[in-house]
Amino acid sequence: MTSQAIDTTRPTVHLRIGTERIATGSGGVHEHVNPVDGTVDARIPLAGPAEVDQAARAAHDAFADWRRTRPAERRQMLTRLADLIEANAEEFARLGALDNGTPIPVAAGLVASSIEWTRYYAGWVDKLTSEVTGSFGPDGEFSYSLGQPYGVIGVIITWNGPLISLAMKIPAALAAGNTVVVKPSELTPFTAELFADLVEQAGIPAGVVNILPGAPAAGAALVEHPLVKKVTFTGGPDTARKILHSCADLMKPSVLELGGKSANIVFADADLDQACSHGTMMSIGALSGQGCALPTRMLVQDSIYEEMIGRVKAFAGFIAVGDPLAEGTVSGPVVNEAALHRILGMIERAQADGARLVTGGHRIGGELADGFFIEPTVFADVDPQSELAQKEVFGPVLAITPFATEQEAIEIANSSEYGLSGYIQTNDLRRAHRVAEELITGEVLINGAMNLGVNRAFGGVGLSGLGKEGGRQGIEEFLRLKNIAIA
Repeated sequence: MTSQAIDTTRPTVHLRIGTERIATGSGGVHEHVNPVDGTVDARIPLAGPAEVDQAARAAHDAFADWRRTRPAERRQMLTRLADLIEANAEEFARLGALDNGTPIPVAAGLVASSIEWTRYYAGWVDKLTSEVTGSFGPDGEFSYSLGQPYGVIGVIITWNGPLISLAMKIPAALAAGNTVVVKPSELTPFTAELFADLVEQAGIPAGVVNILPGAPAAGAALVEHPLVKKVTFTGGPDTARKILHSCADLMKPSVLELGGKSANIVFADADLDQACSHGTMMSIGALSGQGCALPTRMLVQDSIYEEMIGRVKAFAGFIAVGDPLAEGTVSGPVVNEAALHRILGMIERAQADGARLVTGGHRIGGELADGFFIEPTVFADVDPQSELAQKEVFGPVLAITPFATEQEAIEIANSSEYGLSGYIQTNDLRRAHRVAEELITGEVLINGAMNLGVNRAFGGVGLSGLGKEGGRQGIEEFLRLKNIAIA
C-alpha cells in the first residue's frame, strides 16, 4: 500500500467534557505540524485552567455513581471498549501515523497492545478481593481491608505512543472505580479524539472520561486541582519534578513513568543474529528511537566487539526510513523540528567527545528534506560517562561500549541515573539470572523478551520514575487501602 492509497484527512479535535464537544479552549490554539513535510495540517484547541476545572467537576460528579456501578457492568463496558478499539484498529494505526509519524505497521502493533491492556483490566474489575484477619477470644477482633477508588485521577500522557499511553492508564483507573480527566499531548491529538468517541459508544457514562488536549499550563492546573486526588504521568524528568513539587504541597500521590537509558548486555555466547536484529531494531528502528524503555546502550563483550559492530552497521543499513504511510517504511521522522535539532546536536557533541561514528549521523535529504528525518545512527567506543551514554537521546541513536567481564558489564549498566529497563543476551541461564538480579532497573528482558507485557508490572527507579503500570500492581495504584476492625 502506498501513502496515496491511505486517507490523510485529519479529524476535527475537540475538548471532551461530559457530553460536550467543545471546539475552542481558553488555552488558545496549537498548530499541529506534519513531521513528514513540516507543514501545518491542523489547528488544535487547547484547554486552559477554566476547562480543567469544568472537567474535574464533571468527573467528580460522575464518580459517585461510577464507583457504585456493579463490577460486572463496569467489566462489560470496558470489554466493549476493547472490542471497539479492535474494530477501529486500522483507523487507530492511520491516526498514529498522522499524529507523530509512526509507520502504519508499528502503530498497528501498538494498537494490538492497547486492546490487550484494555481487556486485561476489564478482567480485573470483579476480581479484586480484600484481606480478612481475626484473633478470637475475650479480647479478640475481626478485621478486613477495603481497596477503595481515589475519585478523580489526573492523567497526563506523552506523545510517542498516544494510544498505548491511554490504554496503560485509563482502563486500570476505571476498573478500580475512579473517573479521569486526561490531558493528551497537543503534539498527538488525533488518537485521543477517536478514543473519546469509542468511550461514548461503549456506554461508559458521561463525565467518567474527560479528554482535554492542552499545553503545560493545563497540565499544571490539572495536577493542582483540589478535586483531583491522584496523578499519573508519562513523560520526562523535568516535567515530573514540577509535578512532584505540586503534589508535595498538596500531599497528593502520583505515578510517574519517565525516561530510560537502558543497557543491552551482549555476552560472547549469545545468539548474535538475534541479539543484533533485536538490539538494533529496538534502539534505532522502532519509533525512530523515541521510546523510554528502548535498549539505547549496547554493551558488548570484547571478544565479539568488532564483529557485533559490523553486524549492527549492516542491519542499520536495511532500516527503511520514510513516509509513515508508505508501504515498506520501518522508521519514520522524529516528532518535530525541535527534536530534530536537539538530536543532531547530541550527535555532533558525541563525535567531539571521541565516540566513533559507525553509520548515520545526518539529517536525511532528498525527497525527505522537508521533514524531520534522521539517519539511523550508531556510535562505537562510547565512554560510559559521556553525554551520549548518560543522557536520553529519544531519537535513532545507538551507543556501543565494550566490556571485558560480567562484573564490568554490570557496573557500566548501573552507572546511569535512569533505571527503567535492562536487557541481557546470553545462552547461559545461570548468568542471565545472576546479572538480572544485579541490574538496578524496574525490569529485565532476556534474549528478546518483549516490552510492555500487560501481565507484568512496568515502572522504573531513579530518574525513570515512581509506581507501576501493568499487572495487579497497575490496578492497585488506583486503590487506597482502608482497614476496618470490629471488637
